[in-house]
Amino acid sequence: MKTLYSFLIFILFTSLPVFSSSEYFVEAIDQESDALLKKITTWRQHLHKYPELSNREFKTAKYIEQHLRSLGLDVKTGIAKTGLVAMLKGDKPGPLVALRADMDALPINEINTFSYKSTIENRMHACGHDGHTTMLLGAAKYLAEQGSFDGTVYFIFQPDEENCFGAKTMIEEGLFTKFSIDEVYGMHNIPGMEAGTFGTRKGGITTSENLFEISINGKGGHAALPHMSKDTITIGSQIIVALQTIVSRKLDPVDAGVVSVTEFITDGKKNVLPGNGLIKGDARAFNEKTNTIIEQSMRQLANGICDSHGISCDVKYETTCPMTFNKPEQAEAATRAAITLLGNDNCNGDIEPRPFSEDFSIMSENTPGCFVLMGNGTKGSQGRPLHSADYDFNDELLVKGSSYWVELAEQQLR
Repeated sequence: MKTLYSFLIFILFTSLPVFSSSEYFVEAIDQESDALLKKITTWRQHLHKYPELSNREFKTAKYIEQHLRSLGLDVKTGIAKTGLVAMLKGDKPGPLVALRADMDALPINEINTFSYKSTIENRMHACGHDGHTTMLLGAAKYLAEQGSFDGTVYFIFQPDEENCFGAKTMIEEGLFTKFSIDEVYGMHNIPGMEAGTFGTRKGGITTSENLFEISINGKGGHAALPHMSKDTITIGSQIIVALQTIVSRKLDPVDAGVVSVTEFITDGKKNVLPGNGLIKGDARAFNEKTNTIIEQSMRQLANGICDSHGISCDVKYETTCPMTFNKPEQAEAATRAAITLLGNDNCNGDIEPRPFSEDFSIMSENTPGCFVLMGNGTKGSQGRPLHSADYDFNDELLVKGSSYWVELAEQQLR
């Protein structure tokens, strides 16, 4: 907790009289820590109450901008529509390090009942991006007011992570050409992982995301005359069941993969058999070999089933988020910062890869980087899966997460 307590000690020595009692000194630190947590918790809960969907984070961006400008930072706005980049220069020229947080919400109707629950129907911060944004704002505040480093730190607030387009668009609009950045780091909270612990790894840490659509070209007809039609519900159902054999029967058991059907849409009515059907879904893979097998098997199964019924189909398979790969040097740096801050017992430098995708992967494809995982807790709303209507970010971690960003930045910019 070196960085956190150095910050608190600075505040105490500049605002309190000289202490004669060590007990009073410790008590004062605890009180200051509580005050700091309360302050940034207010930021997080404000963002939680007013969530905004991907590419519509206008009020969120304005809120962030106001905080950054109040710290005297140079802020560039309107990158990828609502994205922001703030720049803070150190005492001397040196390395150029970027810290990134995402800020969009999800189209989920929150069922939590606490006072700061979402005020907007079917809008919710169910992935913790409100917490990610707040932790980076906390780090910006500390580094701007009391940071000690050479070089430059960039604070990237990225929109549209949930659709996996935000990072790509920011890069296309000059993120790594208008700003000179040597390395970039990202972080995500993980429910079910012990609160306040950190983990990362060299190489692949999250899967690719691959969206698929199977358009079935059947023949509609009267519900009372099924023999005269090519019913896309029956045929589509066979395809949906067959897709579940890809992971269990096509992949090597040591290679993880996921195939999930999420939508099945037809043009049928109560007494009309549908002639057209559309199956949509999501596939995940930890490597290109697995991804290729999933795609090829999907095409083979869908085309084979449709052919057996005398109809055709069209299969679209698109990788929207590549796998996230951490560069060895940056992974070692991220691990070292966590150990310095929290000790060996609270950091895993070889954590198991996670079966979700993150468009931070596109940033780390373009610039050396590392993606870090932070435990959100195992109980209550903090332990609920991401994208759940009863999930919540763990406010007790805000100071710790901000302190981690500060430790990492100052470590890399010494």
